[in-house]
Amino acid sequence: MMTENSNETARLIIGCGFLGERVAQRWLGSGSTVFATTRNTTKAKQFAKANIQPIIGDVTTSSGSPNCFRKLPAVDTVLWSVGFDRNAHADYYDVHVTGLLRVLDQLPNNPRVIFISSTGIWGTETAEEVDESTPACPTREAGRTLLTAETSLSRHPKGPGIVLRLAGLYGPDRLPRLQDVRENNPIPADPYSWLNLIHVDDAAAVICDIAELSAPERLYAVSDMKPLRRYDWYSALAEFTNSPPPQWAAEATKGRGGNKRINARRIWEDLNSQPYYPNAIEAMRLILQESS
Repeated sequence: MMTENSNETARLIIGCGFLGERVAQRWLGSGSTVFATTRNTTKAKQFAKANIQPIIGDVTTSSGSPNCFRKLPAVDTVLWSVGFDRNAHADYYDVHVTGLLRVLDQLPNNPRVIFISSTGIWGTETAEEVDESTPACPTREAGRTLLTAETSLSRHPKGPGIVLRLAGLYGPDRLPRLQDVRENNPIPADPYSWLNLIHVDDAAAVICDIAELSAPERLYAVSDMKPLRRYDWYSALAEFTNSPPPQWAAEATKGRGGNKRINARRIWEDLNSQPYYPNAIEAMRLILQESS
C-alpha cells in the first residue's frame, strides 16, 4: 500500500513497546512509513520525534467511545504486538481478543496481519520438543486467551494472518528475573526445566523478514533454537552480576511457560536465515557489559 505522497510501504504497529519500537526502527530504516498506536499523548510525542506517525486510541474501547481509534490508515502490514498492562483496567481477553477484533474491523483494506503470540500456548511439562505441528495445550489463562485470539484472527475476513509464537524475549533492559537474582529472591521454577529464549533484535528481524516473505506459513514458533536449563541461565546471571548463587522456591515445580524445548527450524529455514544471537548466555554477558 503506497502512501499518498510517496512510493513508501506503509506499516501499522498495534503495541509499539519493547519489541514494536525495534520493528518500527527497522521499517523506518528501509524507507517505510510507520504508524503506531498509543493510549497517551506523551508517548505520541515520542513517536513523532522518532518519525513514527502516532495514532492515539485504546484497543479496549468500543466504537463511539472518546478513546477509540478515529480512523486507521490503509497499510501493507499490521503488527499486533500488544503487551498486557495491569494498570489499564482491562482484562487479558478484552485486550487480546476483543481488542484485536475491534482493530481488524476498522482496517480499511486487507493488509498482511502479523500476530505476536507466545510459546506458552504449548503448556506441556514433559520436557518434550515441540514445533508447529504439536497440538496447543495452554495451561494458563494468558495462553488460553492467546489461542482464542489466534483462532479469531484465522476466522476473520481480514485473516488468517501470520502467527508468531515467540519464546521468552530478552535484551537490553530486559533480562528475565535480573532483580530477583540480585536480591537473592527464590526463583519460582524447577531449576532443571527448559528455558526457551529469543533476543529482541532477532525477533524484530524475523518480523520484518516475514512481512516480505512471498508465501509464509500461517504459524511459526520463534526461538534461538538453543533451549537451556533455567539453572544455567540464572547461574550465569548471578555470576555476571556478582550476585549470590540463585535460590529456588522449594514448592515451585512448574514454570510459567511449561517445560519444553522449542524447535523453531521452520522459521529460520523459510527465511533462509539464522539468529544473530544464538547463544543467550553470551548475549546476556554482552548486555550486562554494555550497561555497566
